[in-house]
Amino acid sequence: MAWTRDEMAARAAKELRDGFYVNLGIGIPTLVANMIPDGMQVTLQSENGMLGMGPFPFEGEQDADLINAGKQTITELAQTSYFSSADSFGMIRGGHIQLSILGGMQVSATGDLANWMVPGKMIKGMGGAMDLVAGVPRVVVVMDHREKGGDAKFKQVCSLPLTGKGVVDLLITDLAVFEIDRRGGGAVLTEMASGVTLDELRAVTEASFTVALQAS
Repeated sequence: MAWTRDEMAARAAKELRDGFYVNLGIGIPTLVANMIPDGMQVTLQSENGMLGMGPFPFEGEQDADLINAGKQTITELAQTSYFSSADSFGMIRGGHIQLSILGGMQVSATGDLANWMVPGKMIKGMGGAMDLVAGVPRVVVVMDHREKGGDAKFKQVCSLPLTGKGVVDLLITDLAVFEIDRRGGGAVLTEMASGVTLDELRAVTEASFTVALQAS
């Protein structure tokens, strides 16, 4: 049985560490903001100039002027600070963010990431993903294992324009978790969703991978 979006976000939240400064991409990664373990100090950063984001607001508590880089309404904390987008990107490019959790359209077996455009479709811009994959030391991608049409999104080679080459360290899909060696060591399957068999996973995965499943 495939993991839900909340379960995928909960798995991504296991990559958080106390004291980390973390950037969350749009889509499933935003759910991680509500899954920070109790007692862990994690500071969330947004490209539009906010440091110290709180959890998502409940229905009726939204402030339309308080948004993240994906234009979603968010909450602030007592320690929240605000600054220009230029300063925010300076933090990213300067290596001051320890972890980025992003969405993806495609990931390759060698850790290439495509998550910013599909040729022929209208886009608003590339956003901050290209800076994040270049300036953040650990990148986690959370995405569905297959496109709506059924095609594999974890590919041997990405067919969409790249956001970054050899930048993904961990891939979490609704079916499995893969560690990826940026230095060319390939992808390793470490976890599978309950009820998913290895044969079923291989049938819907284009990328090559080795298996080192963790004991459940």
